[in-house]
Amino acid sequence: MNSILANYHTHNFFCDGKEAPLAYVKKAIELGFKALGFSSHAPVLFENDYSIPEEKFQDYCREIEHLKALYINQIDLFLGLEADFIPNKTHDFSYFRKACPLDYIIGSVHLVANPISNEIWFIDGGLQEKWDKGLELVFGGDIKAGVKAFYYQTNQMIEEQKPEILGHFDKIKMHNKNRFFTQEEPWYQQLVKESLQLIKEKGLVLEINTRGLYKGRCKELFPSIPIIQKAQEMGIPLMLNTDAHHPDELLGYYSEALNLIQKAGIKALWHFSKKGWFSIPLY
Repeated sequence: MNSILANYHTHNFFCDGKEAPLAYVKKAIELGFKALGFSSHAPVLFENDYSIPEEKFQDYCREIEHLKALYINQIDLFLGLEADFIPNKTHDFSYFRKACPLDYIIGSVHLVANPISNEIWFIDGGLQEKWDKGLELVFGGDIKAGVKAFYYQTNQMIEEQKPEILGHFDKIKMHNKNRFFTQEEPWYQQLVKESLQLIKEKGLVLEINTRGLYKGRCKELFPSIPIIQKAQEMGIPLMLNTDAHHPDELLGYYSEALNLIQKAGIKALWHFSKKGWFSIPLY
């Protein structure tokens, strides 16, 4: 199998990651990585404990730019963000692009807004009971309404904010575990199809994210294999990331995921370089 070691979805102590950026760089070099991209959670317009504080945003940018220059002959480093999109509660992505020399933005939905009440359902984290409680409180237990809101919000982000990469596309399934819906249901498949068409139309790279598997929160990749296969059929570029929150997670389920997607018939993965995007055949 052909591949180069790289990870473009990495969180450090400027947001909810556990170590300084330098620790990730040293670990990546030790592991033989060719490239490492930093993507701390972008500042948002509400109090939280996971994103870069607004007053630390420029410090984050300067630190990654400093490391880029310091390790220029050892590893390709990139300055990115994972930016949330919640209508009226997050910055436009253009705000970050103007403020900082970003290489890319990963657009992700972690919090789903009820379009009528504007209440927020937190779909991430390690607690299934919090997911369940949020579904009940924000959407009255109506799973179709909640899931539709997730995909519509994703679509709005793709159209309005234009991230380069779409992060953990079907993360809404993580705590579902086939209890409220299955991914085979026609209404769900239609939502996925509509979003994939938009991803293709807008030229985004679709992330394959391993974090749910190595954290024991999901038995599948984000997105699931059938979605990955459909994306390939549509000509959507695919990339593999571990969504590392600690240096020891840089290779979290990486080789296992490579084997999984190769067996599923995935032919190539995309990578980022100083000259832009390029693909590497898997075999």
